[in-house]
Amino acid sequence: MTPILIASYTPVEKDDSSLLASIQKITISDEQKFQYNRDRIENTTNKKTTSKLFKFDPNTIDAAGWETLGLSPKQAQSIVNYRNKGGKFYKAEDLKRMYTISPEMYNKLLPYVDIENKGGTFEKNDFQYEKQEYVKRAPVVIEINQADSAGLDQIKGIGPAFATRILKYRERLGGFYKKEQLMEVYGLDSIKFNEIKDQVLINPSAIRTININTADFNSLKSSPYLSYKQINAIIQYRKQHGNYKSANDLKKVAILTPQVVDKLTPYLSF
Repeated sequence: MTPILIASYTPVEKDDSSLLASIQKITISDEQKFQYNRDRIENTTNKKTTSKLFKFDPNTIDAAGWETLGLSPKQAQSIVNYRNKGGKFYKAEDLKRMYTISPEMYNKLLPYVDIENKGGTFEKNDFQYEKQEYVKRAPVVIEINQADSAGLDQIKGIGPAFATRILKYRERLGGFYKKEQLMEVYGLDSIKFNEIKDQVLINPSAIRTININTADFNSLKSSPYLSYKQINAIIQYRKQHGNYKSANDLKKVAILTPQVVDKLTPYLSF
């Protein structure tokens, strides 16, 4: 009987080796799947941390505001398009009609919805009272070279997202010397500009200027109007030909177009 036991035992050892290899393959595959799912969850979580909840009126908030609340640019624009076609939110629950807002997002936004006129039914006396309380206020006019984010937020049509972008661009420029420069702010197109232009004021004396004859590379690199090559050309021309006396001297730098020089001039001293 001993030879029989030995004969049956040998194949089992071979099978164990094959089984171990299969288990290792499965383990590696499972680890890869786990790593993929973990990365996907972490990436999704990181994206969500950039959102910020605040009180908002869905009838007036712009696309940038929706994005700040956590919607994607495509979702935000879809809601804005719905309003542009005549759509209106009469109560917070109307947000459920928007297919771009998931049930989970709806539950997050619901406590922050603040609709100015919910469009409910009023008694005659109530309507008279509301009519008396509504008084046309003089439009807010904000000087944008010295205003902080709270001041910019008072401009109708400028939410927290646009206010932040305007402040960052103002810092790069050194201040605005004309209203039309607002259209250089990311996302602020001609339509938005026409909506807010009568609510803003420019104080040119608040502009930060740079002495072009002493400025080094770092002093000029924040300007949105200059490339690195143009900055180097300005400095090299000055070294070769001496100080600039006026903006006309800058136009002698071959790499600078007249349009670029005109944009730079309000920010330069000689």
